[in-house]
Amino acid sequence: MPSEWIARHDQTVTLKGEWTLANYRHIKAALQQSDTRTEPGKPTDATVSLDAITRLDTAGAILIVELIGVEKAQAVADWAAELPKEQQALLVRIAEAMEAPLDVDPPSYSRINQALASVGQHMVGLWSQQRQLLAFIGLVVATLFQLVLRPRHWRLTATVAHIQQSGLNAVPIVALLTFMVGAVVAFLGATVLQDFGATIYTIDLVAFSFLREFGVLLAAILLAGRTASAFTAQIGAMKSNEEIDALQAQGLDPIELLVLPRVMAMLISLPMLAFVGMLSGLAGGAMVTSLSLDISLTQFLTTLQKDVSVTHFLVGLSKAPVFAFVIAVIGCLEGFKVSGSAQSVGEHTTSSVVQSIFMVILIDAVAALFCMEMGW
Repeated sequence: MPSEWIARHDQTVTLKGEWTLANYRHIKAALQQSDTRTEPGKPTDATVSLDAITRLDTAGAILIVELIGVEKAQAVADWAAELPKEQQALLVRIAEAMEAPLDVDPPSYSRINQALASVGQHMVGLWSQQRQLLAFIGLVVATLFQLVLRPRHWRLTATVAHIQQSGLNAVPIVALLTFMVGAVVAFLGATVLQDFGATIYTIDLVAFSFLREFGVLLAAILLAGRTASAFTAQIGAMKSNEEIDALQAQGLDPIELLVLPRVMAMLISLPMLAFVGMLSGLAGGAMVTSLSLDISLTQFLTTLQKDVSVTHFLVGLSKAPVFAFVIAVIGCLEGFKVSGSAQSVGEHTTSSVVQSIFMVILIDAVAALFCMEMGW
């Protein structure tokens, strides 16, 4: 059936005209209507002439390869020498691409190799994550130093609002948790020390544990789960709604506007919460010693003042700003990593909580070893 692109004379099929993307739909329809193939989807058995083709692009070459077959297209130089070299090369390249299988079977590995590969991928991801964290810390610190000399750029209202959200609103849960943990520590200590007739040292156990470790650590873990996730969700929602892009388009710095108020609020809130946690833990221990060991509150306070140095309190409280900075930075960084989906917000919120708790415990362990070596 003759057409603008296909003509058949006996056993010869002549392709002509412009076989380009602009004519792809019409050429495809003409091929379906013609009787150039003995079976649908199979190459034609007729002799094909390409002399009359005036223009050829990738779309047209695909149709020609489907018509004549991959093997014949790869040998186009043998039977269509009159075709320009560029068009011959195009047909050969398309034929090679169509000959390659689309579905490549994945290589099979042993369970040991898969386990090692998984460990390697996680280590590479962890290294990349820590590099991003260090870079973001540097950016936050540099921006903070720039703002110190420019009081007009301080976001006092936002900072106070975040202090209320992350600090004041967390006082009840921190006080309740540390009170109960203090009671548990005192009860366990009394149970063990009672066998040695040294129940009086339960006071020292509670005091040392909460002044140095538990007070600030429990407060930091609570804020890591409560506040870091909130920071990530808030900034992640802004990232998804393109509000951060809008801020940058207006010439505003997201670090100055969103990150620094949250960091400053955490630097103020966590030491206060740690102090509340220390007092609540001591109160829980005092309650247990009073009810179970018949140690009066006066004796508890006297022993506490006599045996426990203020150094333990200062060591515990000195870790609070470090924990606060790390928690705030991780929460904000994970918020900036959020892509445009709600699933991404959830994933990075979970990641911020896990990272914050991990870093808090890691830093606390390093600080404990350091203080032990220094004799503090």
